[in-house]
Amino acid sequence: MGKLVEGVWQDVWYDTKSSNGKFVREDAGFRDWIRNQPDAKFQPESGRYHLYVSLACPWAHRTLIFRKLKGLEEHIDVTVVCPDMMSEGWQMGLPEPLFGHTRLHQIYTEAKPDYTGRVTVPVLWDKKHNTIVSNESSEIIRMFNSEFNHITGNTDDYYPESARELIDEWNAYVYPHVNNGVYRCGFATTQEAYEEAYNHLFESLDRLEAHLAKNRYLAGDSLTEADWRLFTTLIRFDAVYVGHFKCNKKRIADYPNLNGYMKELYQVPGIKETTDFYHIKRHYYFSHTGINPTQVVPKGPELDLESAHGREQL
Repeated sequence: MGKLVEGVWQDVWYDTKSSNGKFVREDAGFRDWIRNQPDAKFQPESGRYHLYVSLACPWAHRTLIFRKLKGLEEHIDVTVVCPDMMSEGWQMGLPEPLFGHTRLHQIYTEAKPDYTGRVTVPVLWDKKHNTIVSNESSEIIRMFNSEFNHITGNTDDYYPESARELIDEWNAYVYPHVNNGVYRCGFATTQEAYEEAYNHLFESLDRLEAHLAKNRYLAGDSLTEADWRLFTTLIRFDAVYVGHFKCNKKRIADYPNLNGYMKELYQVPGIKETTDFYHIKRHYYFSHTGINPTQVVPKGPELDLESAHGREQL
């Protein structure tokens, strides 16, 4: 995981010395919006946008889920990077279709030749202006949720007005303690930083387990953005985060309600196809040589994801 400095690629890991061993995630560098408005620079159009993703990455997985749920597959094409993220960062096995590049950092410098920052997925590219619209997953899924409805005819709303306050509250809680919490455990470089993140993570999972004992979903009676944002961490937890990131107090399989909830979301039509455990395990165990220097990728675990989830009773 390197970064660009004034447009020049550097193979540098995260600096945790200045944060007492704590992993601190950088903010996304591109934060424009697609809006269905006459004067918008980025307007929703079929075929105009291209999405770069990793099947391993939970943040990119969010965008693939919303692309699937909102019927955008024929309108927004996709390039999937290789699971191995080594000295040159995310790479494409074959030249990507827009410029023939084989490194994701080249896409960033196409948009901004002097860019400084991490090179992350997802990336939403605009073919009309030849630039990156956004590399912030939480905002890309909001665009997918609403701005293309007139093109697809799909009006399913995962951020409904009536539940927005509650969805925002859950997102604000889940992101630091769970979504980013597993990374704060795995990338910590002091015992104190690791244990602080570990305690917050499992306190949060306990709270979620209790909530889901009485509620089918996080923010009301139907699936919302908050559920899908949590799902992409839960589905990776037992396969990667328990062992690789030392999040080993419990597995998701040990939480009856979280486990059933995760299985229900996995079984939503189309979601299984967005979930690739080969890419997930290969990326984390092979790419993070500072954590797993042998690069041996475990064969397990066996995951029971397609049995009855039992959530109908709620």
